[in-house]
Amino acid sequence: MKNLPKIAIVGASGRMGQMLIQSVLASNKVKLAGVTEREGHDWLGQDLGVCMGRAEIGINVSNNPMEVFKNADAVIDFTSPKATIEHAKLAVKAGIVHVIGTTGMDSSHLDKLKNLSKDIVIIRAGNMSLGLNLLTLLTKKISAALDEDFDIEIVESHHKHKVDAPSGTALMLGQAAAEGRGVDLSNVEDRGRDGITGARKRGDIGFHAIRGGDVVGEHDVIFAADGERIVLRHLATDRQIFVRGALRAAIWGQGKDAGEYDMIDVLGL
Repeated sequence: MKNLPKIAIVGASGRMGQMLIQSVLASNKVKLAGVTEREGHDWLGQDLGVCMGRAEIGINVSNNPMEVFKNADAVIDFTSPKATIEHAKLAVKAGIVHVIGTTGMDSSHLDKLKNLSKDIVIIRAGNMSLGLNLLTLLTKKISAALDEDFDIEIVESHHKHKVDAPSGTALMLGQAAAEGRGVDLSNVEDRGRDGITGARKRGDIGFHAIRGGDVVGEHDVIFAADGERIVLRHLATDRQIFVRGALRAAIWGQGKDAGEYDMIDVLGL
């Protein structure tokens, strides 16, 4: 039987970390290489199964990503921008695929990832769901078809614990809209209006963030003109959609040439 790809999970105790671990353990397509947590975490040195309320599985939680990466074919990363950059550097040394679902990255983080992708496969997406990536393509196509008589507004909702805004997904949709119009998003984005802001600037792409409760993720792309509106919507009700996408990306990346990829590439869209 062909050897199954071995997957490393960083940030094991997090919500996404635990869901990824459970899915890998239940999968017949991948194996769990190991997991990590930050220095000082209660799980360090303990059996992962016990930490998650299960029977022992013979894998201890490590604070040494490099040791885990050396035994892996891919790492899946839903941590923080700073941690993700460090993981990417180690992934280069280990020569493994780096799948990134981390959000909140700025241009300096993205520039570093672009440089590191010269040596390894990096698959990064603001959202790894199939439906949302289809929405991204639709957003780009509609934006290209309509002129600036249609104002573009992106509204996103997430749970109260989310720490970044706009969401990585909202920014991904904004980027798609900007590409459709042939403009640079940084020149047309309009975030968080407050006070006497004046009239809306023609051609801008607006962003609005809602935080509350346990909302998994909701995104609306609104094209509004005089007398009509087009609304594209995606509702996520289960984080498992992100897990499925991340695992699919880790498998897809095996044997690919070094470079930056996204879920559009992985899904062949």
